[in-house]
Amino acid sequence: MEKVVISVGGSVLIPGNDDAKYIAELANMLKDVSKEVQIAVVVGGGKMSRYYSETARELGGTVYQLDELGIGITRVNAKLLTVALGDIANTEIPLKAEECARMSAPGKIVVMGGTEPGHTTDAVASMIAENLKADRIINASNVDAVYSDDPRKNPDAKRFSKMTIQELKDVVYDDHDAGKSCVFDPLGVTIAMKEKIDLYMVNGRDIEELRNAILGNEIKGTFVDSH
Repeated sequence: MEKVVISVGGSVLIPGNDDAKYIAELANMLKDVSKEVQIAVVVGGGKMSRYYSETARELGGTVYQLDELGIGITRVNAKLLTVALGDIANTEIPLKAEECARMSAPGKIVVMGGTEPGHTTDAVASMIAENLKADRIINASNVDAVYSDDPRKNPDAKRFSKMTIQELKDVVYDDHDAGKSCVFDPLGVTIAMKEKIDLYMVNGRDIEELRNAILGNEIKGTFVDSH
């Protein structure tokens, strides 16, 4: 059975747009595909995480404290998804990538949030994939593919349907700075490159697209070839 790690952005899970309906559909799809592939899921913090971090910053919090608050929200979001998944999911949220990998098994879906300050949930997804020896990582974000620039700000941004992981690395490092959301965390890309794990970049709110990515089928988003 193939092994797949899915990084679901908090902005996908809880943007405040029919969230319960989406999470229920997501959970049903994950339960269905878990009959064919072994799944681990990492959930991000989204706008709620940013709210707590920004409020703490105004209160004089350190960068470490801001990160801790954000990680706490990712774990709450992870717990929310396990509620929708029911008995097939874990009852306790793993705190480390290695723990998540150990808990993973065919027919079971393990869900977790962040681990420690300095590691994004994208990086955590790659760490789990490394430990699991996963076949692919799915990045389910609120953008439908990899672009040369932010398509919401630059209508002329080039859209990639397929690229090598080296090309993705170039895009990520060129665009990334502290506190800025980028296409996929640079550490996550580095791990995927080292371990030769393919990446699928898709719109996480498109359930059918996400299903295709999980199963390794053709997608409308971006396929990142690690080989």
